[in-house]
Amino acid sequence: MSLPTAVIVMAKAPVAGFAKTRLIPALGAEGAAALAERLLHAAVAQAVAARLGAVDLCCAPDRAHPAFARHAGTTGITLSDQGEGDLGARMARAFARWLAYDRCAVMIGTDAPALDAAMLQRAVQALSDADAVLVPAYDGGYALIGLRRAAPSVFADMPWSTPAVMARTRERLAAAGLTHVELPAVADVDEPADLVHLPPGWRP
Repeated sequence: MSLPTAVIVMAKAPVAGFAKTRLIPALGAEGAAALAERLLHAAVAQAVAARLGAVDLCCAPDRAHPAFARHAGTTGITLSDQGEGDLGARMARAFARWLAYDRCAVMIGTDAPALDAAMLQRAVQALSDADAVLVPAYDGGYALIGLRRAAPSVFADMPWSTPAVMARTRERLAAAGLTHVELPAVADVDEPADLVHLPPGWRP
């Protein structure tokens, strides 16, 4: 069964010293920002290619960067600001905004180039039989989360950017009475050692 779905892409402006800072030792500040921009555009392209519904490019710190503006006129893509608060607060707010209109929403970042349109489609299919879906990341976090209803407790006071995120999320979903499905894990590109997971020719 196909569910009306929004795909939320959480993205940082690809500014040197702001985006992909943990890659600076390997790529330099400009190189890390250049990779961040390539990852951003690739994530949006896969979200559009999945043909699931509206694509929300949810921007930090705001929509002003030219890399975001490039997508402003594309049919099916809306631009929004992530707003204030920690990552969990911003994620919960984005989900609440779309779940008020669509029957489900999936959220991705821009750090996992293996997360393609087919995986997004599989995630939405999984939501036909579960309240939530997750694509774990090898580092202990996750690259995708999808929900059929708002669940702010899943995101509150989370130790983001630590190996505990996925385990805590499983616990939070269970505590909220939500069933979930997990798809195969993928690699995030956050640290210099993760650069091996980039597609050929992507490294700046």
